[in-house]
Amino acid sequence: MNGYDLTLAGAEFRALGSGALWWPNESLLCVSDLHLGKSGRHARRGGPTLPPYETRDTLDRLAADLQATGTRSVICLGDSFDDLQAADALPEAEKLWIAGLQSGRRWIWIEGNHDPGPVDLGGSHLSEVRLGPVTFRHIAEPNARAEVSGHYHPKAHVRTRARILSRPAFLADDARIVLPAYGTYTGGLRSHAEVLDRLMQPDAVAILTGPTARAVPMPR
Repeated sequence: MNGYDLTLAGAEFRALGSGALWWPNESLLCVSDLHLGKSGRHARRGGPTLPPYETRDTLDRLAADLQATGTRSVICLGDSFDDLQAADALPEAEKLWIAGLQSGRRWIWIEGNHDPGPVDLGGSHLSEVRLGPVTFRHIAEPNARAEVSGHYHPKAHVRTRARILSRPAFLADDARIVLPAYGTYTGGLRSHAEVLDRLMQPDAVAILTGPTARAVPMPR
């Protein structure tokens, strides 16, 4: 399975090329910032019209990760929906698809700033969750340790001989892992942004997603 192995507080994770974080010993898959229903929210608010296929594409990729890992537990790390109305407005076929993905699995929705309350789609709804030594929450806390979070949609720009690569990326140091956005219609914040530069330790790495997940010193 395409991924990069890393350790946080003694727990062994694999950052997958898809942008999901896999914890084999717990049979747990963590994804962040799905932003399901984003095209619908844009339409409601008079924004640019987006093809309404992002939810299906995101769920299709999530289904592939669930099948590849055989995971028994899932944590969606906040901003799973572009807002609470987007969750309510999902077509019935997509609600049934989510229910199918949840079947036989422990499923936790972590609250995000876009979806601060529970949604009526099964699973548990928590502000954060601690499993073993690791705390999962939507937004990183500066002085936290052993923390997995999302929210910032980090991207890394890396110069190669031929061009500059720009990819969603995990950011990791010995205190935390920040996940990239998993959703199809999500932008990104460059890793050299001040908020990320302050948050991450000097020796932090960026793990680029894509066909081959690889780690580089976090671009600053």
